[in-house]
Amino acid sequence: MGAYILRRLLLIVPTILGIMLLSFTVIQFAPGGPVEQVIAQITGQGGNATDRITGGGGDFSNAGDSAQTNASAGGGSSKYRGAQGLDPEFIEKLEKQFGFDKPAHERFFKLVSDYARFDFGESYFRSISVLDLIIEKLPVSISLGLWITLISYGISIPLGIRKAVSDGSKFDVWTSGIITIAYAVPGFLFAILLIILFAGGSFWDLFPLRGLVSENWNELSLFGKIVDYFWHMTLPLIALTLSAFATTTLLTKNSFLDEIKKQYVVTARAKGLSERKVLYGHVFRNAMLIVIAGFPGAFISAFFTGSLLIEQIFSLDGLGLLAFTSTVNRDYPVVFATLYIFSLMGLLVSLLSDITYTLIDPRIDFERRDV
Repeated sequence: MGAYILRRLLLIVPTILGIMLLSFTVIQFAPGGPVEQVIAQITGQGGNATDRITGGGGDFSNAGDSAQTNASAGGGSSKYRGAQGLDPEFIEKLEKQFGFDKPAHERFFKLVSDYARFDFGESYFRSISVLDLIIEKLPVSISLGLWITLISYGISIPLGIRKAVSDGSKFDVWTSGIITIAYAVPGFLFAILLIILFAGGSFWDLFPLRGLVSENWNELSLFGKIVDYFWHMTLPLIALTLSAFATTTLLTKNSFLDEIKKQYVVTARAKGLSERKVLYGHVFRNAMLIVIAGFPGAFISAFFTGSLLIEQIFSLDGLGLLAFTSTVNRDYPVVFATLYIFSLMGLLVSLLSDITYTLIDPRIDFERRDV
């Protein structure tokens, strides 16, 4: 097992390099980069760009007036859309500020070198390092990802087993109907319904509408902090658990049904073993393998991308929302850093899943398989 883990760890390096190289190449051809963002602000075409840029990168309005004054005599062409009439020297300063004065290959190798040391630089448009910005958003994403995974698996696995054992019964039929409806309803739509019903929308005002904790959280006792935290997390977790709960339940049920029909189960029952011993001593170990296989994807989805709309609806500023807004705003240091971390964690969690395979079923030996 040690040799397999080592090979998988070594494969992470070329995989990450390939992901970063592909993403970096695509970015080079994407319009509306950070230089264009500043130009749009200066020329009055940026909309919200003004708030983004003046928030951390400095106020370019006076610089823009100066650049336009200096360029009024000659103008000149520019490779950037909307830059006509601006001083070419000003454009060069912008390129240098954002690092675009160097060739693409030099920028990529510097990116790889820095990321190998977990040096992600600073945000283009915020006065904060990228690493500090990510750490600032982690509590929300950790809360959502961890609790969604625990709740969905904690409920879905026992329910899926019960449905498999009582396949075709009334319990199986009506729970399948509820699960199907839950899976069909979009999480964000259900979140809006929860707000209308329980967050002061039109009926009861029982839960807060925004934030992970209350403003006076630091003044609360330990018990008060715990209660306040879960008070804020209740509605987002219910909305997010809906689809995850349905998927995992049906996956568990179908996996157990496949195992229950196999010959070794018939043999175990013929030997006089109790149904509980057959179910949890023999079937459980084999049936849970496929459920564990889906764990990395479910965890990464819940931890990062799966909560994007929920974060937006409940005003929870997490990593999913950070990655999305940074992509829209062309804040490339944040975009690449979150992509790097997402990919690295996904690969590590996938390896952890394989290790868990062997803990549940020692008969599985990955070292005998080609990686």
